[in-house]
Amino acid sequence: MPAKGWVEINDLYCKACETCVTDCPKDVLALDMSRLSPRGYHPAYMARPEDCIACGTCAVVCPDAAITVYKGTPPKKEGEA
Repeated sequence: MPAKGWVEINDLYCKACETCVTDCPKDVLALDMSRLSPRGYHPAYMARPEDCIACGTCAVVCPDAAITVYKGTPPKKEGEA
């Protein structure tokens, strides 16, 4: 069974170049066209988080080091069951 994971994308550094989107082997990432980052870009986000295998490709190809990859399951946010 492949590893599972998640990514965090820092909106302050993401410039919406789409490199992570096109290089992701599982098509997990997409640009969030519904919002803008503080710098005026449509940042990347996990469109299909359930398919992430934590391979790290997105973090390696990101020219601005805006992505951090974690293995395992994401921690629960405050207020989630």
